[in-house]
Amino acid sequence: MKKTLLRIYHWEYLWLVLIVALTLAAHLSIIKIPDQLVLDEQHYVKDARYILANHETQRPEHPPLAKLFIVAGITIFGDNQWGWRIPSIFMGTIGIVLFYFICRRLKLSRNVASLATFLYGFENFTFLQASLAMLDVFMVTLMLAAFLLYLYREYILAGVFLALSALSKMFAALAAPTMLIHWLFSRGKRSWWFWLTAFFAPVSFIVLMPLFDFAISRHFQNPTARIKEMLSLMSSLTFYNTSHPALSRPWEWVLNYKPMAYWYTPHYTGAISLSIWLLIIPTVLYMIYRAARGNEAGLFGAAWFFGTYLLWIPISIITNRVSFIFYFYPTIGALCLGLGAGLGEAIETVSSKKMKIRAPVYALIGIFLLFHLASFVILTPVFFRS
Repeated sequence: MKKTLLRIYHWEYLWLVLIVALTLAAHLSIIKIPDQLVLDEQHYVKDARYILANHETQRPEHPPLAKLFIVAGITIFGDNQWGWRIPSIFMGTIGIVLFYFICRRLKLSRNVASLATFLYGFENFTFLQASLAMLDVFMVTLMLAAFLLYLYREYILAGVFLALSALSKMFAALAAPTMLIHWLFSRGKRSWWFWLTAFFAPVSFIVLMPLFDFAISRHFQNPTARIKEMLSLMSSLTFYNTSHPALSRPWEWVLNYKPMAYWYTPHYTGAISLSIWLLIIPTVLYMIYRAARGNEAGLFGAAWFFGTYLLWIPISIITNRVSFIFYFYPTIGALCLGLGAGLGEAIETVSSKKMKIRAPVYALIGIFLLFHLASFVILTPVFFRS
């Protein structure tokens, strides 16, 4: 019995399975609450119903793939909370698994990868976006798949999955610079096969979009015309002509902690977990420092932060396009990667050198992890439903 327990304890995926099981159980415990459409579910669930009834979308500003996932959920499970939200929960759960394998591919140890995955799995936006029938979780999970395939040097598939991510939501295009920056600054031997990703991403987007649009409308549409239509409709929403209490500029997401209310009873709160938000700048500086010293995880994490967040700042200034705090969701993984690596390095340093400060360091890290869980508990609707 003791040997069996030890074997389980030392199993590579023990902590990953526990994190997935707990977050999945939390999702399923609230899947029917509320029984009304939350925030942008009012757009996308209604659009899914319209697609099923009329073979036409009411939301042409977005590409078709994520909408088809919601359509599939309603078709399989019915027009109810299960049908609306199961596809998001499914994709969000896959995203946690992909994040763990990204950490491992970046040469983080099993324990450090598990620590980073704990931070990611129990981060508010990670959980919140996977709880609702919105487009973002499909975009982010497919983006994580593209990152993992890129790290495994499966460059053609990386391009295809980057296209699938963009076919869920166009903002996924901001993930492309992450791979490009990592490739440019990587100290390892660069493979020029990387340019297959740059080729297959746009080609796959143009080839696959008419097929997914056909699944909605039952007729083929010109992909060039569709891209122009989406860009035109997206760029038409600016801070000048749009009024919404939750509008915010990208720099505010880091400098001003202002949660966005998705729903009030139970409370779905759109906010970065406070435990992560407070350490954004130190975590990014740490990743840049580690990247400068040739650390692969530091380089990829810094590139991830630049591509999915920092580029939003000039885009916002130049286009004046509206933005919301949940646009920061694709960047959460970069911060959890860097923070997990930093905490892991601190643990490994004091453990290997038998420092006198070992106990205080362990205590501080333990307190931080409890604070992270507390942030999750306070922000999510799982524990406080009224």
